[in-house]
Amino acid sequence: MLIIRPITAADFAALKHIAIESGHGFTSLPVHDERLWQKIHHAEASFAADIASPGDQGYLFVLEDTSNGEIVGTTGIEAAVGLHTPLYHFQQNTVIHHSAELNVLNQLKTLTLCNDYTGASEICTLFLRESYRRNHAGRFLSKVRFLFMAEHPQRFAEKVIAEMRGATNDRGEPPFWGWLQQLFLTIEFPEADKLIGVGKKSFIAELMPRHPIYVGLLPAAAQQVIGQVHENTKPALKMLEKEGFKHRGYIDLFDAGPTVEANLTDIRSVASSRKVPIKITEVQGEHTLAVANTALKNFRASFGKQASFDETSGELLLSPAFAAALQLQDGQFARFINLDQR
Repeated sequence: MLIIRPITAADFAALKHIAIESGHGFTSLPVHDERLWQKIHHAEASFAADIASPGDQGYLFVLEDTSNGEIVGTTGIEAAVGLHTPLYHFQQNTVIHHSAELNVLNQLKTLTLCNDYTGASEICTLFLRESYRRNHAGRFLSKVRFLFMAEHPQRFAEKVIAEMRGATNDRGEPPFWGWLQQLFLTIEFPEADKLIGVGKKSFIAELMPRHPIYVGLLPAAAQQVIGQVHENTKPALKMLEKEGFKHRGYIDLFDAGPTVEANLTDIRSVASSRKVPIKITEVQGEHTLAVANTALKNFRASFGKQASFDETSGELLLSPAFAAALQLQDGQFARFINLDQR
């Protein structure tokens, strides 16, 4: 069985392995021991905190295979981004250059540095080992965050964002990066990627262009990838779009990947999730359900067909093994969604 739970200090070695395996561009998990320990301790404190509104909390979960005890994935939520360290994006706009005398009207696209998403919640740090990318595991890893947010909405902002990894070339470098490196940053992409990952972002405000940039002046290779996602990220973007996330024109500074957004209460899995009492019994359901308990520090979630909602009684039927994995007893409440719904 695959179980989602909050990360603990005992997961450090597994988290570092995932950070190495995820490669460049996955800035939320840098290969940096001190930063990884900070993330774990910060997550532990966040799950333990008694709060009524979102602040500087970060909720990091791990996906554990109970058959062998291995950690095979991660997923996370930042409660409110940009409060201490600014979260920068480029905003896409269109400006009009018009001459009535010459009867010329040009609509020109621009990019402007901004931090408009300050205070938004962010879903992030989603990674699943390749050998487990089957049988709804990736879908569960993404959607389980919405079960947690639906159960604890006071911990999150009304606006939720997700930064999608941008397109790269055959060498794993984003074509959008080239012009930035040449004109403004003069450091290699892996170095900038590492600095972002360890939280050293002051160079962005110090070196990035402060005035709007005309997109038409960029190299063709850079223009073509604006708002495009990495090939491996396309399924994740499609899933979020079905949840109601939309791209409003904001892109990543370095790889030009899109940032998508949705209101928390409008997210499909948040709105459609149901919180009901459970009944423990042998059951083989028709659909694959993602089920979570209602705890905070002891949050547990899993998925499978050993669960079925009884419309007549209003109860969620769970097999004994499923209920035990979620630390649930008869009559306690759980929240669930149907993973089969596309």
